[in-house]
Amino acid sequence: MTKQEALLRIEHLRREIEINSKLYYENDAPKISDYEYDMMFRELTELEEKFPDLQTADSPTHRVGGRALERFEKYTHTVKMGSLTDVFSYEELRDFVDKTDEETGGEPCYSVEPKIDGLSVSLTYRDGVFVKGATRGDGLVGEDVTENLRTIKSIPLKLNEALPYLCVRGEVYMPKKVFAELNAAREAAGQPLFANPRNAAAGSLRQLDPKICASRRLDILVFNLQDGSLYQDGREALTHTEALSRLDELGFTTVTERKTLSGYDKIAEHIAYLGESRERLAFDMDGAVVKLDSFDFRRKVGEGTSTPKWAVAYKYPPEEKETKLLSVDIQVGRTGVLTPTANLEPVRLAGTTVSRATLHNAQFISERDIRLGDTVVVRKAGEIIPEIVRSVPEKRNGSEIVFTMPECCPSCGHRVVRDDAGDGAATRCVNPACPAQNSRSITHFASKGAMNIDGLGPQVVELLLENGKIKDIADLYTLKTEDIETLDRMGKKSAENLISAIEESKSRGLERLLFALGIRQVGEVAAEEIARKFRTLNALFEASAEDFLSVNDIGEITATALVEFFAAEETKEICERLKALGVKTEAIGEDRGNLFEGLTFVLTGTLPTMTRDEASALIKQNGGKVSGSVSKKTSYVVAGDEAGSKLTKAKELGVAVISEEELLEMIK
Repeated sequence: MTKQEALLRIEHLRREIEINSKLYYENDAPKISDYEYDMMFRELTELEEKFPDLQTADSPTHRVGGRALERFEKYTHTVKMGSLTDVFSYEELRDFVDKTDEETGGEPCYSVEPKIDGLSVSLTYRDGVFVKGATRGDGLVGEDVTENLRTIKSIPLKLNEALPYLCVRGEVYMPKKVFAELNAAREAAGQPLFANPRNAAAGSLRQLDPKICASRRLDILVFNLQDGSLYQDGREALTHTEALSRLDELGFTTVTERKTLSGYDKIAEHIAYLGESRERLAFDMDGAVVKLDSFDFRRKVGEGTSTPKWAVAYKYPPEEKETKLLSVDIQVGRTGVLTPTANLEPVRLAGTTVSRATLHNAQFISERDIRLGDTVVVRKAGEIIPEIVRSVPEKRNGSEIVFTMPECCPSCGHRVVRDDAGDGAATRCVNPACPAQNSRSITHFASKGAMNIDGLGPQVVELLLENGKIKDIADLYTLKTEDIETLDRMGKKSAENLISAIEESKSRGLERLLFALGIRQVGEVAAEEIARKFRTLNALFEASAEDFLSVNDIGEITATALVEFFAAEETKEICERLKALGVKTEAIGEDRGNLFEGLTFVLTGTLPTMTRDEASALIKQNGGKVSGSVSKKTSYVVAGDEAGSKLTKAKELGVAVISEEELLEMIK
């Protein structure tokens, strides 16, 4: 394919993907199958990789996330992102409306809209293309989260008109349905649950790896024009309503359930309606915003020291109800954490029927003196997952039973351990062969950051387990093509590809294997450091807590977790089988000592003979750290051709700049 042919095909694919993405995510009316969409996306990705100079900032491929960041750069807002004054009663709301009516000389129009419980961001466009996105921060300075915001499908990467400049404000949120699915997955994996969609959205948007943010399926509603003309001819919008209508035309998804009203009674009526409608909305809301619609009136009423005088946020009171705690179920996650979940006498709360609530862990239950049979207070103040706030001891009749966590895993019968220091008083099954952990453990083992077995996702893992083809991770390396090709949704070609991917994964080395084994507290970076220090899997079985503590950034909690893991008979058995089946259990990267210990390097530009990944590996093998951004703590910046802002910043801060050749000389 010639470059010109590739360009035409890329432009066609981008148009089709954007059209079908809008139909699927915004209109809920898809016209093609998920498979057809995925195939178009894959083809576009492959073409952009083959012709990198044809990549553009507005390509849909940017929505899946790029390279992970070391940290976020600060961003100074062109227009202050202020907050609002809160009111907590209808009396306070009436005072605001009466005072504002008086200052404007009549009954002006107000925009009354939901206060979305998310994370406020600014989006900046130049010549119609999205160029910068930042969190609110303190209102003046936020964090540059542009790459993460690119992954949100409802943010247009390119406007319907090429306006020279535009800045808008919106609220990033996690849809309730996505939040429920995420928490269910985290509960099954034994991970801490997010308290509410806002926490989940904020945590997702601040992930240093955009791919993680992309997987969280965030959404956004734009609710304000911050700066810039909405029209090519320089005209200004006169009202908030006019501005939002224009933003709709440009391709934004603006705040929903909004009404323009005059008079306190109508405003209060719509706020009450919004409160009653909360459960049917896709997003969580913690109040309603009331603001003057006319920009002229806003200027007339003016601004306070820290908040505008022309708007307030009405906050709904949290709802709590009493019910009976009937029983407690114990679920086992991927990391072996036992999570107690309360079964309640059904109660209507915040528009839905609640029959289950999280109990978190043994410490949570003990601190609140929650007993089986208790009358308990349940709260769902804008949160999807209900929580037991407290017990009601005065309503006890003597039949209540003090709850204790089981001594043995309800799935495998293995004795559990109490982990007070590591995960907030977690109770954990440390048996790596536990059936309840099995499916999730195998999926993690095959994941991209671990053994990277392409094609072995959760559904295929479940398929293999259900059909008795595997029981644990070692069984993966005994599979043959004929074991797989007869399964549902699998064929000969798919089976051959999977077997090839499994075979290829054998050579990943100790670094990846350690992370793949799912040892609690051990992430990808820690796994690399441990492998560099110990070199072989056998050495880890002989290591003491003191030995592990000698590894960079390994503390007592992680050291204890490592000793416990490698002391288990099940660990020894599974590791021996992996080794016998040809899985490489030695470190791949050569340990060259601690030449760069305590030094931090930043790579920028195109290096003459190495990729950045190769240079990073070389630095780490010599005990150094690699960062994605330049600061005063940076030891060296390794610069190649076309080095950009990192090189400039290094010079400003007086950080030493070296070439690839000088780096290699240092190692020699």
